[in-house]
Amino acid sequence: MNQLKPLMFGLAMSAMPFLCQAQNQAIALEVNLNEQISDVSPTMWGLFFEDINFAADGGLYAEMIKNYSFEFENPMMAWRRVQDQGAKGYVFTNNHESAQANQKFMTLQRLNEAGDFGLTNEGFRGMAVKEGLHYTLTFIARLAKGSDLEVNTRILEGDQVIASGSVGGFTSEWAEYEIVLSPTKTLDGVNFQFLLAGEGELEVDLISMFPEDTWKGRKRGLRKDLVQLLADMEPGFLRFPGGCIVEGYDLENRYEWKKTIGEMADREVIKNRWNTEFAHRTTPDYYQSFGIGFFEYFQLSEDIGAEPLPILSCGLACQFNTGEQVPIGALDEYVNDALDLIEFANGSVDSHWGAKRAEMGHPEPFDLKFIGVGNENWGPQYIERAKVFQKAIKAAYPEITIVSTSGPSPDGEEFDYLWGELRKMDAELVDEHYYRTPDWFLENARRYDEYDRNGPKVFAGEYAAHSTTVKEDFKRNNWEAAMTEAAFMTGLERNGDIVRLASYAPLFAHVDGWQWNPDLIWFDNLKSYGTTNYHVQKLFSTNPGTHIVPIRSKGKSLAGEDGLYASATIDQQTKELIFKVVNTSEDPQEITIELKGKFSGSEDGIWIEMASDDLEAYNSLENPEAVAPEQKTFEVNKKTIHLNLKGQSLNIGKLKTSKP
Repeated sequence: MNQLKPLMFGLAMSAMPFLCQAQNQAIALEVNLNEQISDVSPTMWGLFFEDINFAADGGLYAEMIKNYSFEFENPMMAWRRVQDQGAKGYVFTNNHESAQANQKFMTLQRLNEAGDFGLTNEGFRGMAVKEGLHYTLTFIARLAKGSDLEVNTRILEGDQVIASGSVGGFTSEWAEYEIVLSPTKTLDGVNFQFLLAGEGELEVDLISMFPEDTWKGRKRGLRKDLVQLLADMEPGFLRFPGGCIVEGYDLENRYEWKKTIGEMADREVIKNRWNTEFAHRTTPDYYQSFGIGFFEYFQLSEDIGAEPLPILSCGLACQFNTGEQVPIGALDEYVNDALDLIEFANGSVDSHWGAKRAEMGHPEPFDLKFIGVGNENWGPQYIERAKVFQKAIKAAYPEITIVSTSGPSPDGEEFDYLWGELRKMDAELVDEHYYRTPDWFLENARRYDEYDRNGPKVFAGEYAAHSTTVKEDFKRNNWEAAMTEAAFMTGLERNGDIVRLASYAPLFAHVDGWQWNPDLIWFDNLKSYGTTNYHVQKLFSTNPGTHIVPIRSKGKSLAGEDGLYASATIDQQTKELIFKVVNTSEDPQEITIELKGKFSGSEDGIWIEMASDDLEAYNSLENPEAVAPEQKTFEVNKKTIHLNLKGQSLNIGKLKTSKP
């Protein structure tokens, strides 16, 4: 047996319930099928998306060309000039005549017809293609000098061309052109070239390339495999566009939703706030094109059956950075952004912002129910701004639920202050965040047992166990972290009358472009996989039930006793009992579950087991199922279930409570 290594905020050995000794006899549990404590929120288990770790550009957004519009601070970032075999020419930037979000374009000046001349783009930590897929390259161009110019595009493996295409017929007016490329190999690390043939000058902009296999086949859409991983979780909600990215390093760098809708040329590219946030993981090439803007977030939510949950700036920049504040008297712009967003999501096509939604192809409302005001803000400066937003939103849209923040920590002076003030305001949902060590998650499985049942409800908006079993800066998504999160999540589910929404964070990370770890889903330019934590989240989100029922041992709920953590629900639609039991002990444990109340169901049930005897076990691109769920069955004998739980395991049982 492996030994659990010391944890960052280590507890005394006697206080660690997952170090208990093997049991000599079965531990008796009891489920009362008739005692329904509360409903389970249909939005209980959801997703938190933030553009960190190249989650949007270079990740979920399937664009393959980095700095496609030359709007980075250095217009040539990600681009290099191609000039060989005697070719002569120059590449330089110009500004469009009219002021707009897309200000710059590139001029290719070719002085002779020898050799190859043009540009190459490095992509997002490289570029990958798949054999048999078509890739559509689009760009806009205007002829400045010469005639009979042609653009040749190529995808190369070293010096070998594996896809090519060309287009000509340019005029003195800006127009869009298209080339379809069909690679003959599947490769990561290919070389993409955009070459000019003929003598003269061509002005080009918005050079963009997408694979054909986007989610739902949408042009310039989302990466299919990544969206599928989200859809498979059957999430109750999608929170967007993130956390700290909403606030910005300063207010100028905050997320402004109105700049993320409409045509791509109208979406202003800005530097991503994670560009320089972490000195050990600087990413100077990290920008936001807003190819995924608020329309795409709403559309994605609809696609995967999740309630959209947008978070907006409250007029406070990140208080870990500048903490810049908009004066209370100057908050109108920010409040109006919130009101206009609700109109954009829910307004009729006759309204100003509802008409803009319709112009983008969605005349039907998105049926927005939630809106978040601020992220991880604290102090009286947040409360006084939150009151302004609350008054305005409730006056115009009383049916919208407002999500408030309790700051960046799960306890402490600021946390207590915010909760006190939010109770006075009759806040509806309070967003709590906790990035802590695995032992914290085990110790806090009863966190919500004593919360005020008449006060605000809780949104566990960002959480992740940061494992300490591996002595390195990289915090792996290992089984220790996932198992302890599962134990904690039974406490969230048991207290579903208080905790109405919960989401792991962050969601995505590029294996070669991350700034923060751990993360739920990892990917490179070809493949992706769900971590151990992903599988835990998916098991909870796809097995939620509709109503909480008690699961007890010796009359008490289980939250660490004998190393066990448990919760149970009834699904009134499918007539099923769903119970979840986490055994954090190293050793196997035998349990019995006696069913109290009316039961006329089947004599066997489904048992989903996820376990590892190695706390440091983790999934990877090379071995994506190293730790994954396995399905078995169990029997019911005289309303009693006997299970032998593996050590360090999550177990989910599903049983019909009545015959069809």
